[in-house]
Amino acid sequence: MEPAAAMIVPLVLALCTAMAGAAVVEHTFNVGGMNISQLCTNSTIYTANEQLPGPTIEASEGDTPSGNFTYQFNITGQEGTLWWHAHSSLLRATIYGALILKPRNGTAGYPFPAPYGEIPIILGEWWNKNVNDVEIDAHLTGLGPAISDALTINGMPGDPTPCQGSGVYEVEVASNQTYLLRIINAAVNVELFFKVAGHNFTVVAVDASYTDPYATDVIVIAPGQTVDALMNTSAPPGLYYMAATVFESKTRPIRFNNGTATGIFKYEGAPNDTAASMPAMPAHTDVVTAGTFYWSLTGLVRPGDPTVPTAVNHSMVVEFGMEQGPCAPDQTRCQGFALVASMNRRSFQFPKNASLLEAMYDALPGMYSQDFPSSPPPVPMATKATSVKNVTYNDVVEVVLQSTTYSRVLGTENHPIHLHGFNFFVLAEGLGRFDPTTAGSVYNRVNPPVRNTVVVPGGGWAVIRHVVHALSLGCASAVGVGDGVPSARRSGPESASSASH
Repeated sequence: MEPAAAMIVPLVLALCTAMAGAAVVEHTFNVGGMNISQLCTNSTIYTANEQLPGPTIEASEGDTPSGNFTYQFNITGQEGTLWWHAHSSLLRATIYGALILKPRNGTAGYPFPAPYGEIPIILGEWWNKNVNDVEIDAHLTGLGPAISDALTINGMPGDPTPCQGSGVYEVEVASNQTYLLRIINAAVNVELFFKVAGHNFTVVAVDASYTDPYATDVIVIAPGQTVDALMNTSAPPGLYYMAATVFESKTRPIRFNNGTATGIFKYEGAPNDTAASMPAMPAHTDVVTAGTFYWSLTGLVRPGDPTVPTAVNHSMVVEFGMEQGPCAPDQTRCQGFALVASMNRRSFQFPKNASLLEAMYDALPGMYSQDFPSSPPPVPMATKATSVKNVTYNDVVEVVLQSTTYSRVLGTENHPIHLHGFNFFVLAEGLGRFDPTTAGSVYNRVNPPVRNTVVVPGGGWAVIRHVVHALSLGCASAVGVGDGVPSARRSGPESASSASH
């Protein structure tokens, strides 16, 4: 494939040691246009190094990646799988890759027997048009991005497509071995079920944080999340499909991508003409299977690991949902209403002339307000605002995330919530309205899972608690951190999760 005439943005990423004796690894990313034929369609997409997915970055706990954008962060206290992706428009649909963080002492540092091999599996979405145009159309209509044309596994849609040469990801495995699958949901909008015919999994980590071993035959994973799972190749030698399908949690009927992405695990020595076995996938609306998976995970607590902080400096209730708002003047194809997402009735609006970090460190006037509410205000509609919640470095913040039905027409759905630059403890989750008089009895303060992206059930709630160490940007709010935070221009965010989502 020849690169299309398009911008080329070189990104050099160096993995520099934070301890004596560690190696220095350098990655150069050329981000630009690439011609590709997929699903009977010739397209030009943007990729890193003409790869889909992009290059895998491997580092060890304790390393310090940095690059020519003066972006630097310390990988401390994180081991497992994260991912990197573009932050410009919907380009993250094609510009993404795995970020693998290994223990300082290699596989000997795993809290489980070292696997025979490790296999990154990145789940994604594919559109038969330029994703920039998908985003432009979403704005002009006010209805959000169009449904994707296919799901993908490592950039390929798999067998169940009408096009010859659509591409099927295939990986060869040895019999009677254990493999570590590093599963990433790089899809833009959809939660996914993932299964492998004839095989089960043992989940050992999520979002680069170890879990207690959890046995399951299905992985449920939301956009932005990662799951590390062990899989034993003890089935009879043959070909076995891996498959991904959408988990649709919306409480109102709506069209969604009901296709299936497939890949193949091929056992060494299995004839190529062997018919591959297909797993039985859950129903698209199987909320029981999804809820069982999410709510069964607990964190692995080892000596020296951070524990749940007991003293809370800030308690917040953040209510979020989707509603119908008026069409903006530039939404020229909007038919009567536009979709509006908000948190505590604030629909976040990025500042136009500078970033929030610039506005904060340079004390630029009028760029944002410091009045993001700590609880839902009694107002009937969302308003657009650039508002932040100020906290102090090392403060402990507890947030109740409440999914709410603002529109009977739109209903609710499971929603992944991510904090840039933070891991957090997921203390509890539940259905319906959060009740502070009873919810405390179900808090897990002993071994809660540690995540950077939590799935809040549709119409339900989740409680997260974290220590503030960096600036956090959410989809509808921001947290400004003062009093002791190192200058972002010198050291940048302090957690690798900042780079992963």
